[in-house]
Amino acid sequence: MQFHSFDAGYVANLCEGDRQTQEHFVGYFTTLLKVKLRARLQSRHAIEDVCQETFARVFKVLRTEGGLQQPERLGAFVNSVCNNVLFELYRSSSRTESLDSEERSEPLATGADALDLVVAGQIRAKVREILLGLAPRDRSLLQAIFLDQRDRDEVCSEFGVDREYLRVLLHRAKQEFKTEYVKRIGPVPLDAEA
Repeated sequence: MQFHSFDAGYVANLCEGDRQTQEHFVGYFTTLLKVKLRARLQSRHAIEDVCQETFARVFKVLRTEGGLQQPERLGAFVNSVCNNVLFELYRSSSRTESLDSEERSEPLATGADALDLVVAGQIRAKVREILLGLAPRDRSLLQAIFLDQRDRDEVCSEFGVDREYLRVLLHRAKQEFKTEYVKRIGPVPLDAEA
């Protein structure tokens, strides 16, 4: 998008109701405001409402005596009016949607907490360390199937084996990994055995 600079002639044409200037103004600032508002509002209708209210207020100021003192600052003025409309919307919605309302339960936390993230990171580091200690073929096989989740036919082709022998190689590699895991970390949890 190409940015436009404004001057006293543009603002005068806008105030006088010049159709072409008004269409340019609305089109230009609608595009800019929507980019700004999409990051702040989820509803398409709320975005449209803020744009319309912004334009109404800007036109009201422009049409009053001594409305805009610096026409070259029209873009900054539209932006500040939009900010004011947006803050008013936030304030009005926060008054009507109280988080302390007794009829609503507290939102549940989703995702892992800090302890889960630390533990998962430590386990990943140990798994990488164990993989590095395995024979190159076992390491490559486990990496391809379990970490990269590649297609088994593709892995068969790469290793030069059929599906039946891949199953045997995979079983052996898993056994080697399990043996190293138990040595370093402890027994494998029941739900992790496969």
